[in-house]
Parts: sequence; structure tokens; C-alpha cells
Amino acid sequence: MKRETFGQVNTNELTPPRLAVRNIQSFACEQRQDPDHFNSEKIIMLQRRYRPFRLPGILTGVLLAGLLSFESADAMVGKPAPDIVNGVWLNSAPLRMADLKGKVVMVEFWTFGCYNCRNVEPYVKEWHRKYADKGFTVIGVHSPEFSYEHDLTKVKRYIQEHDIRFPIPIDNDFSTWNRYGNRYWPAMYLIDKRGVIRHVRIGEGGYQETERLVQSLLQEPS
Repeated sequence: MKRETFGQVNTNELTPPRLAVRNIQSFACEQRQDPDHFNSEKIIMLQRRYRPFRLPGILTGVLLAGLLSFESADAMVGKPAPDIVNGVWLNSAPLRMADLKGKVVMVEFWTFGCYNCRNVEPYVKEWHRKYADKGFTVIGVHSPEFSYEHDLTKVKRYIQEHDIRFPIPIDNDFSTWNRYGNRYWPAMYLIDKRGVIRHVRIGEGGYQETERLVQSLLQEPS
């Protein structure tokens, strides 16, 4: 989910035009995940639904913006992973990328109120369970979307109730989010043993592919 557009939202709090744009961009997100099956019928449905808000004329532009904005995440592939600069960490002392050389690292951007993040969560926890003793480190950067998610007590309660055991930096000021140029929840950055970003996964799905990539990176020499 894109910052300020997607995420766990009480839709009753959104004005009809903003809700319309949110739904259009959500469709753009879905379409980007499956670009070979362009859903023209859904575009027509959205145009009809939101015609009263004078959105049909901008719908195509919003849709294209949603599709193209994913490219910013892909631009990080092949670059050294930025350090995580947050001062508050849960489940761990602060970790530096230099100290993680020789390990495969997944940096996941998430927030506890995001339903997409919750759907991804079981897979990330399972990868941590299966591969932590094989040189795999998960770092779950908690970057809050809404004000209630800034509450450290609530974050602590959530990770305890959900038995999340990997390190959690608290990114309330979005300092790490910005260093990665990230724009989505959830987003997973796979980093090789040399500290280079090798793959970026946005949103749900692709779990088998992601796990195969983890396995492949673990087999590479340090």
C-alpha cells in the first residue's frame, strides 16, 4: 500500500472523492502485480461509479501514475543497502549493515494497522524461523501510517501478541523509509551477503518466489 493512499483506513473518514482516488490507485496496484491481464471492464466500472465526482477525466492519469510509481522501488536494486538509522529498536540492539556482511538480510517496511502487512506477516515470521540459523536476518522497520501507530506501547503489544521475534526498528520519523526511497506497505528488500540490494517485493503475494530468492542468496559465497 502506498503512503497516504493505501493501508488500513476507516473509509467512513474519507471524503467521497478521496475514497474514489484510493480505490482507483488500489486497482493500479493490483494491475501492476498482473500486467499481462489488463482489466478494462473494471476501469469502466470505476468510471461509472465515480462520474459524479468528475473523476473519469483524470482516471487514466491516476492509473498510470500508480503503475509507474513502482519503478522507484526497483531503482534500489543493485545499490548498497542504506543503514537503518533509528535509535529505538525492539527485540534487538541496533544493527548496522556493516555488521551484517556475510548474512542475507530482509528489510521489511510495515505498520501494524495495515491489513496487507498482516497478510504478509505469517510468511515473514516463517522465513525467520526457518532460516535465521542459516545466516538470514529479518529486520522489520515499523513506519507508521496513522497517528495511533506511533504509540510505542501499542507496537510492543502487537509484536508480543503476534509473537514477532525478529528485530523491529521504530521509524516514526520515516528516516529509514526515506533513506530507502520507500513508498509502500509492505515492502521487502532482499540484501545479499555483500550488502547489496538484490530484489524488492512490493505488497502481497510472490511468497514462493521470495523464499526461493532467500535460499539462493544463502547459497552464494560470502
